[in-house]
Amino acid sequence: MSDIVEQKIKKIIEDNDVVLFMKGEAETPMCGFSAAVVQILAHTGIDFHVVNVLDDPDIREGIKAFSDWPTIPQLYVKKEFIGGCDIVREMYMSGELQTLFQEKEIKHSVG
Repeated sequence: MSDIVEQKIKKIIEDNDVVLFMKGEAETPMCGFSAAVVQILAHTGIDFHVVNVLDDPDIREGIKAFSDWPTIPQLYVKKEFIGGCDIVREMYMSGELQTLFQEKEIKHSVG
């Protein structure tokens, strides 16, 4: 991964409290795993930023190296890598994800 791609990823993660690197957009996920994480995040009511890795092959490969995680989607909360679909789903089912959002003081979307 180039330094430029790494800096771009770091900036995205630093500028947004909750970032989901996924295939597609929140309204139109392009894979079932991305769709599942979007649904979970939407259900929690928090604001989150989406990065469509299909728009940028460098980000698509770079995020895997950055997190040392081989699959997409990937969720970051306050600069911390949380995991992919299975981990997010397990955390949501156990209530751990909601607790994490409260502890990190993540804002709920308005409206």
